[in-house]
Amino acid sequence: MTAEQPTSPRTPAPAGLRELKKRRTRDALLRAALELFTTRGYEETTVDEIVDAVDVSQRTFFRYFASKEEVAFAVQHMVERHFVTALRERPAHEAPLEAMRNAVLSAWDTIGEAIMELVPIELYLRTFQVIESTPALLAVHLRRSIEMEENIARLIADREDLDVDADPRPRVAVAAFSGVMRMTGQLWGRGDDPSLRSMRTLTESYLDHLEPALAADWHGGARA
Repeated sequence: MTAEQPTSPRTPAPAGLRELKKRRTRDALLRAALELFTTRGYEETTVDEIVDAVDVSQRTFFRYFASKEEVAFAVQHMVERHFVTALRERPAHEAPLEAMRNAVLSAWDTIGEAIMELVPIELYLRTFQVIESTPALLAVHLRRSIEMEENIARLIADREDLDVDADPRPRVAVAAFSGVMRMTGQLWGRGDDPSLRSMRTLTESYLDHLEPALAADWHGGARA
């Protein structure tokens, strides 16, 4: 067959086209699921309703996602991976809190395009609100946050050439940093501006106050 001849219906599609089709199917399932979660409710949405919205089978759904829970956290999981990658790439001379601060701000500078390739930012915000307001998802979110904190603490310990189980500082630093991230996420979710720019600005403002908040004397010697 020459390059000019049409492809036979029985000829397998090139690998690149197959991967593109798979990605489009996965993305369509993700968007449909999140739209249903945010309009009908997570508990009220069934897998059947998700696949019906995309006109595929349940078998196709489970080829891409193990459960509704996995779909609910799919974008968040991508954001977390993006942050960890940014943290691994920070210069070795940066102190732990500095490295985490710079990593998260750098991640927010570039993550918007990646999110919008999957879902609109507004849908990402609504999904975050659903997670925060759905007990089953909130419990999973807290468990995932604990696991994420442990992974980051070990990454920080490796950067500093420390034994994370012998030196408490990596876990303490990460716990403080993660607390700020959870708080700013909640404030952003309750705010009127759903843009990633507002999330970055809010995060930067609160992280700038992290080290002063941990200082021994908040009054700078002004106590009576």
